[in-house]
Amino acid sequence: MKNLYCGNNLYFCARNNSKGMKEKLKGHSAMFTANFLWGIMSPISKAIFLTGTISAFSLTNMRMAGAAILFWIASLFMPREPVTKRDLLLLFVASLFGITLNQGFFVLGLSYTTPIDASVVASLAPIITMILAAFIQKEPMTGKKVVGVFMGLSGALMLILNGAGTVSEGLSGGRVMGDLFCLVAEISFAIYYVAFKGLISRYTPVTLMKWMFLFSAICCLPLGGNDLLSIPYSDLSGTIYLDLFFVVFGATFLSYMLVSIGQKRLRPTILSMYNYTQPIVASLLAVWWGMDSFDLKKGFAILLVFLGVYVVTTSKSRAQVEAEMARQNNAVDK
Repeated sequence: MKNLYCGNNLYFCARNNSKGMKEKLKGHSAMFTANFLWGIMSPISKAIFLTGTISAFSLTNMRMAGAAILFWIASLFMPREPVTKRDLLLLFVASLFGITLNQGFFVLGLSYTTPIDASVVASLAPIITMILAAFIQKEPMTGKKVVGVFMGLSGALMLILNGAGTVSEGLSGGRVMGDLFCLVAEISFAIYYVAFKGLISRYTPVTLMKWMFLFSAICCLPLGGNDLLSIPYSDLSGTIYLDLFFVVFGATFLSYMLVSIGQKRLRPTILSMYNYTQPIVASLLAVWWGMDSFDLKKGFAILLVFLGVYVVTTSKSRAQVEAEMARQNNAVDK
């Protein structure tokens, strides 16, 4: 029927196809921009830490509180969406995994390690999500996925071991600790993505984010409030203020809004593919600004991570496996 209808209404169908392509282009543009901003955030945050005036806890609190304020302001211009008491409790738990632990450990890890290491470890998120989905959502763990997981984890392990042999950096010289903190951040976000999928689908992105960032700010401010008050704001340069604005507005508020646009228009496997842009952007900026350098081991580790994530995200989903089994059963019945 659809083909017949299109055959009699070629202009209408062509117009619909064109609209669908435009929507997908919006999704691709949104995801590329969001991950591009996150890639830039790593070296910029590292530059903020190197001034010695703003700690990892302080920057995390600025991101939490700043994004919460911006999302609540944005919600004033949108239709009011009520949230049940039960879902508010779930949003609080979701905020712990999706924002508090994720952003907290990532920023803390970045203060110890290098922008390249942090962004490459962040690209493991699709692999970690696939593993959790196999246990929680019963997604099939195919041989292709196992190979991809092994490749990605091998690359991450090479990065960590390579960092162990370098000169100490960061707050107390724990580059290995920084890589592990970044890994914990990605595991935390993967738990949020898989375990709270139903909750995410029930509300609009602004409603979700305004509550989650509010809960995260409430949890983090007691830990970093004193650091925020002790910052010599009058002594900060204009460049630092611009960097802070970018991290809070661009790499937190705007990026989360863009991701929500992409989620409505693209499949999850395609969304995760854009994680590749983060290490590339962070690496180019870090090397350009003299924060890091390439070597053969790091290049091979990055290649393993990229290949591992690519293999996992292009493997068959549960729906695809079930569809193939259904076709085979139908063929046998006939």
